[in-house]
Amino acid sequence: MGAAGKGDMAANSDGLIRLESVYKIFGPQPRGRAFELTRAGLTKDEVLSQSGHVVGLNNVEFTVGEGELFVVMGLSGSGKSTALRTVNKLFEATHGQVWVDGVDVQTLDGAALQAFRREKTGMVFQHFALFPHRTVIENVGYGLKIQKVTKAERDAAAMKALSLVGLEPYAGSYPRQLSGGMQQRVGLARALASDPPILLMDEAFSALDPLIRRQMQDEMMEIQNELRKTILFITHDLNEALRIGDRVCIMKDGAVVQIGTPEEILTKPATGYVAEFVQDVDQGRVIECLEVMDKPKPIRKAMSLRKALAHIGDRAGAFVVDDQGRPTHLLTVADGLRAGRMGTTEMGPALRTDFETARGDDHFNDVYAAAGRGLPIAVVDGGGRLIGNLDPRKIMEEMGRVERLIDDYEREVFM
Repeated sequence: MGAAGKGDMAANSDGLIRLESVYKIFGPQPRGRAFELTRAGLTKDEVLSQSGHVVGLNNVEFTVGEGELFVVMGLSGSGKSTALRTVNKLFEATHGQVWVDGVDVQTLDGAALQAFRREKTGMVFQHFALFPHRTVIENVGYGLKIQKVTKAERDAAAMKALSLVGLEPYAGSYPRQLSGGMQQRVGLARALASDPPILLMDEAFSALDPLIRRQMQDEMMEIQNELRKTILFITHDLNEALRIGDRVCIMKDGAVVQIGTPEEILTKPATGYVAEFVQDVDQGRVIECLEVMDKPKPIRKAMSLRKALAHIGDRAGAFVVDDQGRPTHLLTVADGLRAGRMGTTEMGPALRTDFETARGDDHFNDVYAAAGRGLPIAVVDGGGRLIGNLDPRKIMEEMGRVERLIDDYEREVFM
């Protein structure tokens, strides 16, 4: 997603948000027998059966880098929302540390905790939680009002936030006059108005219709490209997670199952549980050209046809590049052999210019039409320079490899 690209925000030990060995047990004696049973390796159901307590988080560890959009995904009861709520201490951890910008949030109380929530985080909920009797601009500026910011200053900040979500003309409207998608934009603007470094988004788009939901995802990614906030985003929808996340954390029964880039989650599922999730995902929306392209193997226009074909080797073709490294012509093996059979020894008559280009971060879906022509695709950087060759056969081979991997996991589970 965005200019930085997915996977660029690799986790490190000094990330802006860091959970270390975090447990959360729900019940009257969370630090008693239930905690010991959980640490001993019993399942969530076993702990409930033997202690009457519910395991919310089980030794959860992950790091969110500054400026990263980190998605935690899982089904109901997986612990995803519980993990988020330890970051601003809406939930108190049973055990472990939750570090935010070098501070263990779980040690904060009273005024210090309130100040942390106001200054460090903005939260967007699944349900819009707007005040029906306040206008849009009053709703967006409400958090600043609590902080005793002057009306002029908070209105200016609210209008700036509304401009980011495209709702400036509705500043004087009331929530009842807006659609569901527009109300959710107001909720996002409210979180942005105080300009916090961290956004906590708990199933923020789950209540929206599919089309509006996709539009909100697009708008959020555009805002993220501009603001580079650190975002912890919770969802139960794997398609949403893979579409927007720099990295994705999949949880089950309170524990982390796998953390990786969308491409890693899709192409290298760590367990059968993850494989079950990804089997219904449109792989073409996730896998990027960079994942399967070959390194460039350019040929010189002055080469003889025989030398050019030898240089291509077992590839379907290769590109001629200019002095700046930009592709200008394509020689396919088929065209070269055809020209050779007609008696030519020069490469020129076999060259073609009707080839397609793609960017490294283009997804398979972006190049399907071009791949359908059966010709190698030139993968180029922002300056148009050749950085790779994409053989259409590689696309199908990669799709088939992922499908076989998923099938193998299913056989392990059900046989």
